[in-house]
Amino acid sequence: MERTALVIGGTGPTGPGVVGGLLERGYEVSILHGGQHEAELPADVRHIHTDPHWPDTLAAGLGRREFDLVVAQYGRLAVTSRVLAGRTARLIAIGGAHGSLAHPADTRWGPLGRPALPTENDEHLEAAADQGTLAVKMAAAEQALFTAHAAGAFEATLLAYPVVYGPHQVAPHEWCIVRRLLDGRRRIVIADGGVRLESRLFTSHAVQAVLLAVDHPAAASGRKYVAADDNVFTMRQRIEFVAARLGVDVELVDMPYALATPCHPYWRHGPDHRLRGNARIRTELGYSDSVPAAEALGATVDWLVAHPPSPGGPEETRLGDRFDYAHEDDVIRRWTAMRRSWPDDATAPFRPTHAYRHPRRPGEAWSRG
Repeated sequence: MERTALVIGGTGPTGPGVVGGLLERGYEVSILHGGQHEAELPADVRHIHTDPHWPDTLAAGLGRREFDLVVAQYGRLAVTSRVLAGRTARLIAIGGAHGSLAHPADTRWGPLGRPALPTENDEHLEAAADQGTLAVKMAAAEQALFTAHAAGAFEATLLAYPVVYGPHQVAPHEWCIVRRLLDGRRRIVIADGGVRLESRLFTSHAVQAVLLAVDHPAAASGRKYVAADDNVFTMRQRIEFVAARLGVDVELVDMPYALATPCHPYWRHGPDHRLRGNARIRTELGYSDSVPAAEALGATVDWLVAHPPSPGGPEETRLGDRFDYAHEDDVIRRWTAMRRSWPDDATAPFRPTHAYRHPRRPGEAWSRG
C-alpha cells in the first residue's frame, strides 16, 4: 500500500523541493495551505485549502484523513500538534532556531549569560512572560510537540531554522544591498566593522534537512535539530560578495551600530552575533552543505536581479527598509565630519606583541622588539 504524506504549507520557497523529494521516495503527497497562492507542483499532488493556524479550520480541512507522515512547514506548531495527534505516525515540524531561546540574562545560562553559539544539548527555552509573548509561545509550542511525542501521539522531529535565504523569499534580506547597488549607490553604511555573524540556511539545504529527517526515522525520533549552513560569513563579506557579483566597486562606510541607522534593516536583530551550531544534524543525520556558499549566495543575488521586488511593495514592507538615500547621505556626511574633527589622543598607536620570548642569542630576555 502506498505511503501517504501531508505537507502543511508546500507553496513557499522550500515547499516544492520537499514535495518533490517525498514523491521520489514513493509517497502519495497532499499539501494543505491557505490557497492565497500556488506553486508549480505535479498534477497528482492533492491540495487541501484551509487555514492551518486554527484548530477548527485545520480539523475541518483534514476531515477524517490520516497520513503516514506529516511535514508541518506552516501554521502554528501547538495547533498542529494538537490536531494531528493520533492521525499520523510521524510529524516533522519546522520551527525557529533563535526565537524560543531564553533571554541572554536568564540565570539558567550561568554566570556568563547565554553563549554566543548555543547548542541543542545546552539550550534553555524562554519561560519569562516579560521577555515577549512570541518567545514564550514559541517555547511552549516546542514543549507541546515533544509532550505529544512522549504521550505516543506521533513520532516527532523538530527542525529549527535560522533565517532562510534563496529565491522566492517573502522578505529577501539580500535585497537591501542588491537594490542599493542597482540604484547606483556606491557607499553602503555598515556597523562595527561589519564583523557581525549570523547563522543562515539556503533553501536547498532546508529541503535537504527535511528529507534527511524523513530518511532516518529512528535517529530523528524525539529530536530537535538546528538546520543551518555549515559556513558562516560576516556581513562585510556578504556585502562585498554581492557587489562583486553585480560587477561594481563599493565603499563600506563603517560606524558604531547606534549611529549606523541605515544598516539596521539588513543587520535585522541588532549588533550582536546570531549563531546556532549544526553539529547534531551533521552527526546524527549526516548533514553537510550540498551547495557551496558562493553558489548559494550567488543564486540568491541573481534571482533578485531577475525578479526585483516592487519598490514599496510587500517584500520591502516586510524588510522595513526605507531606502532613504537622502538620510543615508546625511548620516555619512555627519559621521565623516565627526571623524575629521575627532582628536587622536593616543601618544603612540597600539601594536600587538607576542607574549613569549623569541631570543636572538642565549639568555636574552623578552622584549617588545
